[in-house]
Amino acid sequence: MSIPIIKMIGGSINSKKRKMRSAKYYGLQSFLQPGCPISLSGTFRDNVRLFLQECGQLEDYNVGGMPIWCTFLVHENRGFVLPMYTIEECVKNSLQPLCDHCRCSGWSHHFVSKRKYHFIIPIDNEWNKPLDNGVLDLQTHILHGLIHCNGFGHLLCINGSEGGSNFICGREVMDLWDRICTTLHSRKISVVDTSKKRKMDLRLLYGVSYGHTWFGRWGYRFCHGSFGVTKDKYDEALQILSSLELDIIVHNLQHFSIKKIICRYRDLSDTELFTIQDLFRFMLALKFRTPEKKSIDQPKPKSNLTKKEKHGRCRKFSNMAAKLDSRWHVRRLEHVANVVVNALKEKKAENGNRNCGMSRQDVRDTARLHIGDTGLIDYVLKSMNNVIVGGYLVRRAVNSCTGVLEYSLQEITDSPSRLDQDSEEIDQGRVDSVITRYNPISGSDIYKDLAYLYHHILLDSDSEMVELAVRTVLDSKNFMKEWPFNDDADEFLRFICRVIPLVPTERRNSVGEQLVIPLHATIRDLKLAAEIAMRDTYCVMENLKVREIVELEGLADDEVIFGTLESGSEISVRGSGVDLLTTSDLNYEGGADNWVVNCKCGARDDDGERMVACDLCEVWQHTRCSGIDDSEAVPPLFMCYRCCDSIGPQKLPKQIDSFTDWMMVPFVGNTHIDLFY
Repeated sequence: MSIPIIKMIGGSINSKKRKMRSAKYYGLQSFLQPGCPISLSGTFRDNVRLFLQECGQLEDYNVGGMPIWCTFLVHENRGFVLPMYTIEECVKNSLQPLCDHCRCSGWSHHFVSKRKYHFIIPIDNEWNKPLDNGVLDLQTHILHGLIHCNGFGHLLCINGSEGGSNFICGREVMDLWDRICTTLHSRKISVVDTSKKRKMDLRLLYGVSYGHTWFGRWGYRFCHGSFGVTKDKYDEALQILSSLELDIIVHNLQHFSIKKIICRYRDLSDTELFTIQDLFRFMLALKFRTPEKKSIDQPKPKSNLTKKEKHGRCRKFSNMAAKLDSRWHVRRLEHVANVVVNALKEKKAENGNRNCGMSRQDVRDTARLHIGDTGLIDYVLKSMNNVIVGGYLVRRAVNSCTGVLEYSLQEITDSPSRLDQDSEEIDQGRVDSVITRYNPISGSDIYKDLAYLYHHILLDSDSEMVELAVRTVLDSKNFMKEWPFNDDADEFLRFICRVIPLVPTERRNSVGEQLVIPLHATIRDLKLAAEIAMRDTYCVMENLKVREIVELEGLADDEVIFGTLESGSEISVRGSGVDLLTTSDLNYEGGADNWVVNCKCGARDDDGERMVACDLCEVWQHTRCSGIDDSEAVPPLFMCYRCCDSIGPQKLPKQIDSFTDWMMVPFVGNTHIDLFY
């Protein structure tokens, strides 16, 4: 549904950069819901073209020769507008034609796709600026997803409110990304989950709490682990950790602070908390549902502000900003005010929480690190005196000693905080009953208590079983969502098509390509559809000429497929014009080299971790498994443990020509070799 919007929080968009009359706007939460604005029934390679045609506006500039389309999304509740860019990358013209993300996802055997589509929402302060040449390499985007034209892709980064955005939270970004993938008929999307919060790995915290990662809410499941971790090992590790009993933890650790925290949260819960999973779930639910600036055991401290100061001279900045006759949107004014408060809080923390002032120039310089519009900063600073922002009162006065105008911060301890609505699987029944009597432990931050338990119970455990389980979960970073191949009940036939090479190769056959053809199509039409699809999708298939369909061998080309071949099945085709034996960097995503991985941890494929190849057998293995720390450089000569075991002191390798080189061998392998001379 198109929404006419004129004002934008990020400021007006330069008409020289964009043709505003042809711009298209869609609701952020409704965009790509079923039928809004388009319905797509084809394969991804066809759907993405129609999507750009109908929902994107072609920009009048490009990045590195790559065309760019822009789609404007309007937040229905908050009114701001954000741009989502789609960049089409032609692999043949790319400096990096191969995809490292495919290689680390276990897709090295995929044929190299001709095109990649990047879906990007830049960080807030980049919304009104054109994209530059380094846009594909940044990790600061609110969203960056990549999908190959064969429907396989990768979620490269996501940064919501926790990652620096002041307007949109991670949950809203993920909802949008999931709708993009679903509507365009993506096949598989991978993500490497290394997200953290307060120095806690969320794949461990959420795995123990909910049995899946944060991305699991959208259907991302275990793909493969690093260092030989399998799904069974991963599931077993989560089961071990989530079932740790609180009574046993308290008894074994004999740690007063841990016991105190566990007992207090148990007292808050209306139901019994037996395991660490119960405790973590309850704490996360409370974090997302309760005020933050109170304390459990201590009586509420009196505010050091008088009633007159609170309700007479002091005003809420948000209310005041709404009444100002300003050319800036109210939300932009509030954003600057929050930046100023954060700067004053940091200054106060640096001085041991003493209420010291900060000069106007220092505040202005700090704000400029986050906000580029100096006129906006000056306007807000001029308005900030005796105003309440969040739970703080901002004062402005001239220092009697220096004569410099200074801003100071004063906490209003009985000011209610805004509740955080971006919750994860909140148990409403258990939480609602304790909202009115809840005050966080350890001052004002549940995450502080959660991090304390996380580090002392999970990371610093003396139990070998717990230590191994934690390591197994942390070594599992690759997750994937798959959209199953469905034969929709419509007027089309759908097949998965694979090409059988004329000369067998050592590599696995690449994934099949999806075909969508009309019900009345003939065998000749199916051959042509397979030929066009393969040529359009893969570099190695550019000259493919389909000769026969294995499953329909012996039938005439004018035979109708309907009733002969079941829709939704897999077919194999043979033809000419494809040479997989010729060494080319554009054959497989893993490159031309058919390297071998065989590590003692059980890994048989590249998992994205640091590896080293043996100088004798040329087999790759993890540096960690070979006794080389991540902080250490790889030795100039390396021999794996198998080669070390197979040679003796008098059987020197041909590559070793000097005694100095030979002396390095015991220190780079896993097996010690006795030396005689």
